[in-house]
Amino acid sequence: MTLSHEAWEDRVRRAVLAALEAPAADDDAELHRFAELQRDYPQRGGKAIRARLVLLSAEAHGAEVEQAVPAAAALELFQNWVLVHDDVEDDSETRRGRPALHRLVGAPLAINVGDAMHVAMWRLLIGIQAPWRDEVLNEFVVTIARTACGQHLDLAWVSSGRFDVDEDSYLAMVERKTAYYTVVAPLRLGALVAGVAPDPRFEPAGLALGAAFQIRDDVLNLLPDATGAYGKELAGDLFEGKRTLLLGHAVAHMPERDALRLRELLFRPRDEKSHEEMHEALELIRRSGAIERVQAVAERKARDGLTLLREALSAAKSAAAAEAIVELVETLARRRA
Repeated sequence: MTLSHEAWEDRVRRAVLAALEAPAADDDAELHRFAELQRDYPQRGGKAIRARLVLLSAEAHGAEVEQAVPAAAALELFQNWVLVHDDVEDDSETRRGRPALHRLVGAPLAINVGDAMHVAMWRLLIGIQAPWRDEVLNEFVVTIARTACGQHLDLAWVSSGRFDVDEDSYLAMVERKTAYYTVVAPLRLGALVAGVAPDPRFEPAGLALGAAFQIRDDVLNLLPDATGAYGKELAGDLFEGKRTLLLGHAVAHMPERDALRLRELLFRPRDEKSHEEMHEALELIRRSGAIERVQAVAERKARDGLTLLREALSAAKSAAAAEAIVELVETLARRRA
C-alpha cells in the first residue's frame, strides 16, 4: 500500500460517510437529525477489521488498493447497520463505549436508521463501475443471507429458552452469523475486485478463524476490561441470555445443582436481572472450567484456520500483503483484548 494502513482506513471511513445520503439544506430539521443518526455508529470508530481485510486481499491478489475502497466501505456499512439492528434485538446497553442507538432514540427510530444505512450500502455497491461489480453484489447477497440465518439461530435459542446448545450447534450458528462476514467475505471480495477467482480454501479457513474470533469475544465479554479496548458492556451476554459456547460447556460440566441455578439466573428478562445475580452466574461459569475449555477450542480453530490460510495465500502476487492478512487474522483469532 502506498499509503499507511491508517490512511487507507480513513479513506474507507470517508467513503462510508459519503455513501450516506445527506439532506437538502431546506429539508425539515428532523431529516437533518435522521442523517446524523445514520452517521452515529460509523463515527464512533471501531477497528475497521473487515475493511482492512478487503483492502489487503485486493492488494495480495494484484489489484490497486483504491479499486477495493467501495467494496470495503460497503462492508463497513453492512457491519454498522447490522449492529444497529443487533443492538435492538439484543436490547444491548452499549456499543463502542457509548449507549446503543436505541437507548438514545428508541427502538423504532433506531430500526429505521439501520434500514436507511442498509439502502446506502446497496446504493454504493450498485454504483460501482467495474466488470466485477455483479460478482461483488452476489457476494454481499450470500453474506447477508448467511448472517441472517445465524442471527435467527442466536435469537431463537434465547426466545425459546433453550440451554442445550452443544459445540457443533454453536459453531454452526457462529460460522453463519459472524465468521463468514468477518473473514471469508473480505478475503473473497478482495480477490473478486482483482478479477481473480477466490481460493476455495478461504471458506474453511475463514470459518475456523472467525469462530475462534467469536469464541475469544465471548470470553472477553465476561472478563474485566482494564484497558477499555473491548468497548462493550461487561457480562452483557449474561444480561442478554446469549447461548454461547461458554454457556454450553458450563452447563454440560457443572453439578446439576449449579446448572439449575444458572438457568434460573439467566432465563429471566434483562430488566429482572441484577448485577449481583450476573456476578453469581459468572462465578458459576468460571468454576465449571468452561473458560479454559473454550479457549482451547478457539486455539485449535485458530491453528487450523491459519494453516489453511497460509496455503491459500502462498502464491499471492504481493507477499507483503499476504503476510499482513495472516498477521491481522492471527491477532483476531488469538486476541486477549
